Amino acid sequence: MSNEVPFTTDRRTGQLRAPRNTAPRSTGPYDVKREDKALYAPTNRDWELIEVPAQRFIAVDGRGDPNVAPAYTEAVEALYAVAYAIKFAAKRGLGRDLVVAPLEGLWYADDPAGYAAFAAGDKASWSWTMLIGQPDWVTDAFITDAVTATLAKKKLPTLASVRIESLAEGLSAQLLHVGPYDDEAPALARLHGEFLAEHGLRLNGLHHEVYLGDPRRSAPEKLKTVLRQPVAPA
Repeated sequence: MSNEVPFTTDRRTGQLRAPRNTAPRSTGPYDVKREDKALYAPTNRDWELIEVPAQRFIAVDGRGDPNVAPAYTEAVEALYAVAYAIKFAAKRGLGRDLVVAPLEGLWYADDPAGYAAFAAGDKASWSWTMLIGQPDWVTDAFITDAVTATLAKKKLPTLASVRIESLAEGLSAQLLHVGPYDDEAPALARLHGEFLAEHGLRLNGLHHEVYLGDPRRSAPEKLKTVLRQPVAPA
């Protein structure tokens, strides 16, 4: 069977043209929420196992209660400044557009299990790495150039701390949490108290959250957060 497009002739100009229903359509900007729905648009509200591929991010590390710690606000501001610099530079220099990916976070504490501090709500003792994902066609050099360019334009205190982070989480338990961030505790209790033992699993990485909602614009009960925990056979 021929793969040639069945061109027709424009009666007014005499030029060849492709029929409307066969002309290529633009796929729009790269959007990780569309490209990888299993990771960024799950629907399961209870824990399920998923295989997470290797990913790259821009990242900033910090510590303290995200509700009140200035370091957290500064980290998020710096990440978004660099993320938008990458977006505009990619469109200008590579001819490719992208939707800035959702904010994500790795959360951990000093206790051996890394869970007691979360269960107790001791946010002041939390450490975190905030992340914004990057497509594989945005190279490390491109990211470094974007950080340098942003440093030259903006006076944000945390810009110099933005770095590249690679994750290979592999087998992970994941669910979609709908509601306030502070209401995640029951889901985490099920994970640590039931799901891991039932499936013969242990923790194999840091607690990971993907923020699909904007707390500045959405009611707390409507916020959507992907909760993810890398695991391995016990």
